[in-house]
Amino acid sequence: MTLSTLMAAEEAFTRFIEEFKDLRGGLKYERAVSEMAVKGSKSLVVDFSDLYAYDVDLARAVLGDPAEYLPKFDAVVLAKLRMRDPEYAEAVGRVHVRFRGLPQETPLRRISSHNIGRLVMVNGIIVRATAVMPLLVKAVFRCRSCGELIYLEQGAQYLRTPTECPSCGRKRGFELVPKESTFIDSQRITIQEMPEELPPGQLPRSLNVFLKDDLVDVARPGDRVAVVGVIDLVQRQGRGGTLRAFDLILEANNLEVSGRELEMLEITPEDEERIKELASDPWIHRKILQSIAPSIYGYEHVKEAIMYLLFGGVTKELPDVRIRGDVNILLVGDPGVGKSQLLQYSAKVAPRGLYTTGRGSTAAGLTAAVVREGGTGNFVLEAGALVLGDMGVCCIDEIEKMRDEDRSAIHPAMEQQVVSIAKGGIVATLNARTSILAAANPALGRYNPYQTVAENINLPVTILSRFDLIFVLRDQPEEERDAKLAEHILKLHRYSKAPVKPPIDQELLRKYIGYAKRINPVITEEVMERFKGFYLKMRAASREGGETSPISITPRQLESLIRLAEARARVHLREEVTIEDAEAVIALMQYSLQQVGIDLSTGAIDIDVIMTGKPRSLQVRLQRVLELIAEMEKETGVVKDEDLYKALQEEYGIERGEATRLIGILMRDGIIYSPRPGYYKRSI
Repeated sequence: MTLSTLMAAEEAFTRFIEEFKDLRGGLKYERAVSEMAVKGSKSLVVDFSDLYAYDVDLARAVLGDPAEYLPKFDAVVLAKLRMRDPEYAEAVGRVHVRFRGLPQETPLRRISSHNIGRLVMVNGIIVRATAVMPLLVKAVFRCRSCGELIYLEQGAQYLRTPTECPSCGRKRGFELVPKESTFIDSQRITIQEMPEELPPGQLPRSLNVFLKDDLVDVARPGDRVAVVGVIDLVQRQGRGGTLRAFDLILEANNLEVSGRELEMLEITPEDEERIKELASDPWIHRKILQSIAPSIYGYEHVKEAIMYLLFGGVTKELPDVRIRGDVNILLVGDPGVGKSQLLQYSAKVAPRGLYTTGRGSTAAGLTAAVVREGGTGNFVLEAGALVLGDMGVCCIDEIEKMRDEDRSAIHPAMEQQVVSIAKGGIVATLNARTSILAAANPALGRYNPYQTVAENINLPVTILSRFDLIFVLRDQPEEERDAKLAEHILKLHRYSKAPVKPPIDQELLRKYIGYAKRINPVITEEVMERFKGFYLKMRAASREGGETSPISITPRQLESLIRLAEARARVHLREEVTIEDAEAVIALMQYSLQQVGIDLSTGAIDIDVIMTGKPRSLQVRLQRVLELIAEMEKETGVVKDEDLYKALQEEYGIERGEATRLIGILMRDGIIYSPRPGYYKRSI
């Protein structure tokens, strides 16, 4: 490239800055340069479409050879800044021209040797980020012999050192003077293909991105970003020397975070018209319900709950607390009832969805991990499934097969919706604002209706209580239903070319969900009264029975009702939650409680079954046994089993078989222990 060509490009860019006008007729970039000092900015962000509209040849030249043109453009803006605010220009020292919105996005999968040295734009999700490191841009060396200071600009990957001292001619013995040298911040991140754009059965591709100066720490792992930059090469080193193979790296020119807000789908005006036309149908929720996993027969209530999970409620950011709007659902059921298919479909239809299994997921794989980076040995942060699924849906199959320490890691993610990590000197809090749809198999193979949900599945109650709705899917022989199910499955296999046609196709449903999530429905006075009445009625039933009465509902279920009602209003694209929404979600909540929140000995709805794992009636009987042991301990120090059985029979009418079961529960929970056979003592 000739000097005259570069000078012509510099002049053309200067004219572009001075002459380009916005839609109102104002000088768009002249004003932006003037505002840099006020905003304390080091960068001028230029829409590439503006440059393309002003000078096509210059825009094409920049795309083809950015390494030559970008430094010239930076010099143009710095010169203009010096004219407007010399003090600020002197203080910052260097400014950057950053481009956004290139005409064409290059998929990560398509980046190859053809793109070397070219300006490209890639979209991806950040999966790894290093700590911020100082990068040397202008080195000052001191000659140890004569003390002469030698200034060297640094641009390559490796440090340039002086070849000889200009004063004394020495060729070695130079030391770096950090105080006189110029450093800028730098950081390396790794971006990966979006999970929803990944071709089936393919491993996601990733690319290392090098960030400098004011681009550092703009984004965190889990954020979805659009990066404009220059594809460069990094040499690989082998044991025998430098290899012929190179690694591709992206030197970032600009980075924009798109994942913090809902910018999931490209919804065209035509799509918007179709969505509004669909929403005008009063039975739209039935259509959407029939479009969710249409190949899976039945499960009306479960599909309705999944529909609410996909649409989600409204998150409230209060000054002191944050109330989640995302809905969490757990499916517990026998093998072969279609739980995994429901989960996989949900991950596919959600605008942003991830599917993982508990068997293969560790705590780090679900939340975040700190790993040691190869080569440098530094610790870097890697995002897990819940962080990558931020603002979307995370489906966890076989959640009961996770190890206990891994399960405890998802506690804060389910309620506070953050992942906190403190390892290897990295203390960070990452967003995990995701709805969780989980599936679990019963511990003994099939669901036992004579046991509570906590006894059926190997899950701690702390996790169970964080699910808004829990459903039991049982495989029970029933002639009429079995006949319809068999017919449905046989039709699917016979007409595999034309399976069950849903009322709304999957792509449109994804766009409908993405569009509906922009609406934030408000609860009306009428709905507030209905929820209040339902809550008080359920609590009154608990009060009337005294201390032994089961608690049928807690404030956590009331919040769940509000979330579900807001999600139902979003299904209809309504700005307000109606009484119809309230009645529908109350019915769904009651259905869920009747399945899993039942005290099996009394038949009453008892939320303690989910909250504590033990129904209220069992808690009362256990308390009686414990009180009796405490009284008898005062007299004898230890309690003989025969004396305890006799006292329980006489005072409370508890038979020997029931007493043995209660003592077994207390021993399993570690509340009492047996110092020697036939004797019991309290642990506390």
